[in-house]
Amino acid sequence: MAASPANRRPSFVSSVLRIFDLSLSEMLWSRRSVFLALLVGGPILLAVVSRVVWMFGPNESLRINGGAVSGASIFGLMIWLLYVRFIVPILGVFYGTSLIADEVEDRTITYLFTRPIQRGAVLVGKYLAYLACTVLLILPSVMVVFFLMVPVGGGSIAQMFPSLLADLGMLAAGLAAYGAVFAWVGARVKRPLVAGLVFVLGWEPAVLLFPGYLKRATVAYYLQGLVPHAMPQDSTMSLLLQTFADMPGILPSLVALVVLTAGALWFAARTVASREYVLEQ
Repeated sequence: MAASPANRRPSFVSSVLRIFDLSLSEMLWSRRSVFLALLVGGPILLAVVSRVVWMFGPNESLRINGGAVSGASIFGLMIWLLYVRFIVPILGVFYGTSLIADEVEDRTITYLFTRPIQRGAVLVGKYLAYLACTVLLILPSVMVVFFLMVPVGGGSIAQMFPSLLADLGMLAAGLAAYGAVFAWVGARVKRPLVAGLVFVLGWEPAVLLFPGYLKRATVAYYLQGLVPHAMPQDSTMSLLLQTFADMPGILPSLVALVVLTAGALWFAARTVASREYVLEQ
């Protein structure tokens, strides 16, 4: 006798969409999102201050160590040092590690797992909600900084706009990769936030500064090779360019990030599906 439609288990895709719809609004209006919204507002404040200094300063160009630096170069530097190297990893850590860990801490994971849906779908649905939430947080910030900084020194917004689209794609890829990696960490480790912060603030910055193969065990190594045009080319930035001289090509970086994201998300879903979560009293 066939199961009735009311008792039939929903498909994996349908379950993912249900969890996505349930989780997105919770993430957007959570206290964590308010804090991280202030974080992505930092580059906007810095861009506003730089623009005011340029407008009311004695010179018509920004200068570092006596050399003129274009607004487009400053924008590229902000993309690398503020977004790629700090904000994107921090967003990935704070959201990715919390996808399952918060449910365990709040003791609500049993309610999710008693629903007639696959456990892996819970993780994937919450991950997609994380991705949508962080994109809504970070991409508007980047666009505001772009329109504030690029015109400084006579830069052309129309000419730089394709580079902006490439930068937005790069940041979305970084959010996807970091989120998947730390979703796996959050599903396996008891204190995932500490492990995540050690990885992005300790391990990655350290190994990227030294030659060798250890840097290939980081997300930042492949992310920084995805859109190399974002690095400023001014002579005053030559030391910084030397630090990032050893970068993979765009295609290898893209392939590595796709494989890393898909693999980490698959392992995270498998971990959630097979692990028994014991709630502390």
